[in-house]
Amino acid sequence: MKNQSTARVSLSDIMAARSRLNGSIVRTSCTESAALSELTGARVFCKQEYLQRTGSFKERGARNALAQLSAEQAKLGVIAASAGNHALGLSWHGRLLGIPVTVVMPRFAPLVKVARCRQFGASVVLYGDTFDQARGEATRLAEERKLTYVHPFDDPQVIAGQGTLAFEILEQVPDAEAVIVPVGGGGLLAGMSVVLQALKPDLQIIGVEPANAACFAAGLAAKAPVRVATRFTVADGLAVAEAGRNTLAIVKDLTQRMVTVEEESLALAMLRLAELERCIIEGAGAAGLAALLEGDLQDLAGKRVVLLLSGGNIDPLAHSRVIERGLAADGRIYRFDVLLSDRPGGLAHLSAILADAGANVTEIVHNRTFAGPDLSRVHVLCTVETRDRGHITEIQQRLAQNGVELFGKES
Repeated sequence: MKNQSTARVSLSDIMAARSRLNGSIVRTSCTESAALSELTGARVFCKQEYLQRTGSFKERGARNALAQLSAEQAKLGVIAASAGNHALGLSWHGRLLGIPVTVVMPRFAPLVKVARCRQFGASVVLYGDTFDQARGEATRLAEERKLTYVHPFDDPQVIAGQGTLAFEILEQVPDAEAVIVPVGGGGLLAGMSVVLQALKPDLQIIGVEPANAACFAAGLAAKAPVRVATRFTVADGLAVAEAGRNTLAIVKDLTQRMVTVEEESLALAMLRLAELERCIIEGAGAAGLAALLEGDLQDLAGKRVVLLLSGGNIDPLAHSRVIERGLAADGRIYRFDVLLSDRPGGLAHLSAILADAGANVTEIVHNRTFAGPDLSRVHVLCTVETRDRGHITEIQQRLAQNGVELFGKES
């Protein structure tokens, strides 16, 4: 098979992008978080890219690509396949620049992102159940309508735009010792790595991706894009099956470390950010904190670490479900099954035990039909609010001491 050529992105390309973006992109804050520092043991600084107009860093690459279109290309318009944030960036800046934008999204794309793209004036096409299917349709439409295709992460102009974020970090936290970068297809990691390795080579660059879609680490190991089987992840912005050819070529000699995070850690990180930083962050944006919480980066203890809170675009209902999952992972919601005597007072007896244990009941499902062959007993599924995992253990002990049979549990 013939090798495909790759495009390089230089420091001068990213410096030019920074000048090009001046005044059109928000210079977001990068503040130290006392709460997250205490939680993780590192000195944590949060780069708040979720405060961009469209809620993510993706505006940088989108604007840089749009600003370099020829007059003819700008007149005809651009098209992209995106699950959300890249589409939002193109839609918003396309409107500002008067450039028609078409975005192709998978049918499962978050409703909030679909609605906002349309609000910004883009033409939204919902096609397929996967990103690959959406991308195939976008490629077909680009050829049919003579539109310029703007790749969400492997376009050199997009990579250069994303890399501008690194200049801000170096100015805002000049003594930073590590930066943790969320990774999907690798556009942000590639652009930032070029800048950081050139200007501060002793700074650790750590890429983090969900274990359910770890395509970039696979690509680095194989030294070429590798298609991986992705599973559902709350970090939907990082759910990419194959890393970019250009991004891998750029990163392979620059980034020092890649780690993966599990879904439970992502949910817990989103909970911690909501509670401690009082900000709504999508799964992709919480990946850096998730990596610190998992404990694989203990060597960063005491060091100045920058977390990229890369995006905050998440449907409120989806966010509430993830927060509940995070509470469960934190031992603050406990659900369990018991069999009770189907006589008056049985449920009151259970309630009294839980009240004495200081557990707040949020839901009880009382079921006679599926309680098994013993007609004298009833199956009860109970959900309670708890303080921590130690509190859960205490509840289990009290139930056992009071003769309540616990035959299944989920925490």
